[in-house]
Amino acid sequence: MSGKNNMTVDEKMATVKIKIDKEAHITVKKEFCKKCTTRTCLIICTAENYKWDEERVELIFNYEGCLECGACRLICPEGAIDWSYPKQGCGVKFRFG
Repeated sequence: MSGKNNMTVDEKMATVKIKIDKEAHITVKKEFCKKCTTRTCLIICTAENYKWDEERVELIFNYEGCLECGACRLICPEGAIDWSYPKQGCGVKFRFG
């Protein structure tokens, strides 16, 4: 590992802990995604929780790795993403390396 001030992004992300709630704090109205032409959620999500399945012609989404930035709900042009913080005690915990 590099020095504390010289950590790579991958090294910093390795310090992130996530306690996954059984209930999703994000829901996606996938029927809206089919008419979306920009699919900006695929680009904006740093955790890469959004994937487009060409064969099934649908959005594949996993809330479990969410870093809770909320960018996906802000950028979605279709209003397909309902986002809230996970319940208390769940979600992402950032630690310094």
